[in-house]
Amino acid sequence: METEYDDERQAFSFIIGIAVGTLLGAGFALLVAPQSGRRTRRQIQRAAEDIGDGTRERLGDASEDVRRRAQRAVRAAERRRDRMRDTVRRSIAHPEE
Repeated sequence: METEYDDERQAFSFIIGIAVGTLLGAGFALLVAPQSGRRTRRQIQRAAEDIGDGTRERLGDASEDVRRRAQRAVRAAERRRDRMRDTVRRSIAHPEE
């Protein structure tokens, strides 16, 4: 009969196995890589910079889109407020209509 402790131990062992396997795989890849470590690091750095640039651009686009939508919502709310105010004023000025 397995206990909760056994389940946690198995999960921990699995995570440790993945971590060790990842480290071994990365080390092996560096050993057999057809280019120097310096060149590989530069490629990784450029790729990370490209990802960062793309992310910043997408965030900028998204924030601009949110700003435009918020402005449209504010204008629509102001128009509704003005129409409601005009309706109230008319009903006060001419209560019989």
